[in-house]
Amino acid sequence: EQLNDEHLQNGFVEYLNEKIKSVSKDLERYPDEKVPHSQHLKYLAKYYFDWFTNIKDCFVNKYGMDLIAQFKKYQDLGCIEITTSGATHGFSPLLATDANLNAQFKVGQDTTTRLFGKKACGAWLPECAYRQGYEYTGKDGKKHWRPAIEVTLQNNDIEYFFTESHVIEGGNSIGNRRVIGVYGNIEYIPLPDRAPTGYDTYSAYWLPDAQVAVMGRNERAGYQVWSAADGYPGDGCFREFHRKDANSGMHYWRITSPKTDLGDKMLYDPVLALNKVNENSDHYTTLIYHMLNDYKNAKGKEGLVMVSFDTELFGHWWFEGVEFIKQVIKKFNNYLPQVERLTAGEYIHAYPPKEAIQIPESSWGQGGHFYVWNNHLTEWMWPIIHACEKRASAIADKYPEIPEDKLLHRALNQMARENLLLQSSDWPFLITTWQAKDYATDRFREHVDRFETICDMIENGNIDDAKLQQIESIDNCFPVIDYRVYQSIEEGVIPQQSAKLAPLYN
Repeated sequence: EQLNDEHLQNGFVEYLNEKIKSVSKDLERYPDEKVPHSQHLKYLAKYYFDWFTNIKDCFVNKYGMDLIAQFKKYQDLGCIEITTSGATHGFSPLLATDANLNAQFKVGQDTTTRLFGKKACGAWLPECAYRQGYEYTGKDGKKHWRPAIEVTLQNNDIEYFFTESHVIEGGNSIGNRRVIGVYGNIEYIPLPDRAPTGYDTYSAYWLPDAQVAVMGRNERAGYQVWSAADGYPGDGCFREFHRKDANSGMHYWRITSPKTDLGDKMLYDPVLALNKVNENSDHYTTLIYHMLNDYKNAKGKEGLVMVSFDTELFGHWWFEGVEFIKQVIKKFNNYLPQVERLTAGEYIHAYPPKEAIQIPESSWGQGGHFYVWNNHLTEWMWPIIHACEKRASAIADKYPEIPEDKLLHRALNQMARENLLLQSSDWPFLITTWQAKDYATDRFREHVDRFETICDMIENGNIDDAKLQQIESIDNCFPVIDYRVYQSIEEGVIPQQSAKLAPLYN
């Protein structure tokens, strides 16, 4: 949805123009006899000038500023598979109602279908966050059943999702090693280690409450790419993320070593870095081959190595990561064709799971649980989110049919958008990491205020068209959203209680 947004597309071009403008000034000020190694700085400035110019040319002229079309092209050719997710990456386990949990994935699936021409087979659970089904006592004093997350996934035609290795295998939870990215800013509070489960990540598994499969990230293969301390991204040849030129903001330095102070970093050498990527990709493809071969020899069956990453690792935190992926794919194709390369959906259909397992509450955040999103810094947000959930459903329930009043219809749909936006897991995440605490707090409050303003107008029967248009112009995602996705799902009653399936609006 974001990649399809005209504001974001134009903003990316403006961003590239600013980068080109900034590095052009570096080309003018180097070489400078007063600056050590200024000839190499001139070379790096030209490197970045060519880099950003080429990206702009590709984005504007080759791809027509439409990356969605390019992804769809390769999807239709069978080269890649597009998965879906929660519409605004809401933290699923902490949402209070099944109607709101369903809305996240239904709007996400509908958006995927609209942009890519077909439904997604799999989903990325926001923050890899999962919870089991559980029994609770309702206001009526009776016991009810809250379905596990996989039930909502199945109801939205989602067949699989991904999780962390410790969720499948037991043992140490995620976060006990330093990794690339923002998690280093978070106070680490680990879960107690779980006893080994006897399961491994070389297979996919069914979940007990619905015919949905789960695949665990391979610890060894993932850690090799993800770890800043022991993995590829921490090599001294690679670009240093944290040091930038004071004038242009360009990254002119390399890691050198993890213990080297920022002021003592050596200058970046793209050729040296490329050679290291070539070496790393050789090592990685060989590693995967031997892991699968050893597993087959030991177990007598084919194994699965699934590695999942936050895409910001590649190109952002690890500048050379995109080239690494490219080389790994090419080397598997050219030199190791015996290693079968499948999309996750192809794998599930070719090798259906043979066992079902129960996995615990978990996420891929520090500690492997929910702390990053629900802690002393963010706990104030959740009662607000839950109140908005219930208010959205209460209003949607009053309008089971789309009203003829177009102004009211627009207001109902915008209410649905604002409710989705305020649920984004980004807001508590950014507050916890202190990356952009004030920004995240402001954004959250803005969406809550807009949501409540619209709800007040609907309930008072007095909708201000100008005010509504103003909000619509700011938050214009999900253009074909249907507010009725928030109609209440009655939990814990027949047929749900026996089948553990929630009825859905169609």
